[in-house]
Amino acid sequence: MTALQSLSDDLAAAVDRASAALVSVHARRRIPASGILWKPDVVITNHHVIQREEGIKVTLADGTTVGATLAGRDPATDIAALRLERPAPTSAALGHGPLKVGQLVLALGRPGPAVTAALGVVSSAGGEWRTWSGGRIDQFVSLDVSIYDGFSGGALVNSAGEIVGMNSSGLSRGAAMTIPFPTIIRVAEQLLTSGHMRRGYVGVGLQSVRLPSAIASQLTPARDVGLMVVSVDDGGPAALAGLHIGDVIVAFDGHPASEPSEMLAQLTGDRIGQIAAVRVLRAGAFADLLLTVGERPARAGRR
Repeated sequence: MTALQSLSDDLAAAVDRASAALVSVHARRRIPASGILWKPDVVITNHHVIQREEGIKVTLADGTTVGATLAGRDPATDIAALRLERPAPTSAALGHGPLKVGQLVLALGRPGPAVTAALGVVSSAGGEWRTWSGGRIDQFVSLDVSIYDGFSGGALVNSAGEIVGMNSSGLSRGAAMTIPFPTIIRVAEQLLTSGHMRRGYVGVGLQSVRLPSAIASQLTPARDVGLMVVSVDDGGPAALAGLHIGDVIVAFDGHPASEPSEMLAQLTGDRIGQIAAVRVLRAGAFADLLLTVGERPARAGRR
């Protein structure tokens, strides 16, 4: 009983420490979402819970409500940054180091005046990964934890009461996942500066297709999958470079092109304005094109 009581007291203390930086975000219908007071005048939350961009209110841990403006949002990583009209008295205590499988964690939310908490474990933890729309997440972290109303935008807290990530149900079809703080800091800092994340843009819709064996054997390294162009944006970089619907991209800037995510991984912000070599299969023959990488429009979902 002594050990259980000690664990219980430690968990309650962790919730008490972290909850001071947990806020309610009023930017959608029904119940509010949660958010984390990252800096005295900056709240971070999930992109998918911001359903209106005007009239946003934030309720702080002490119950006071403050107006907020949307500084920027990034659908690809499901992160949004809000600036408060006046600074709050406290901000988050952040934890450091990657999360490990089996760690006990608390998922905290504030969908109303009171904090909600769910105890769980880190069920899987991997390396860097890409979301379906190309956002780079520094560590893959999924949770074995109950999802309550207001879970998204809330904090993942370690046993010391440090906030180690932001929870989201918008990155993997409603599954409980956590965006680690290195990702949040990298994205939020750019959102506060420019309002969006700069990413490269080609302007095509792509689909993986099987290549004939005679074609596959001519590629180095040999591979039997390429990326068929199924749509081309008018006036986009791909259209200007001469790509057509039906072309099959087999290499992009010297790298094999077998999955759309592989191309997305290369379209980082520093590639904007640079020239990339594109090898395509067209009417049974290879053709080499030069493409100038553009900047993806803030709400574009294509590569």
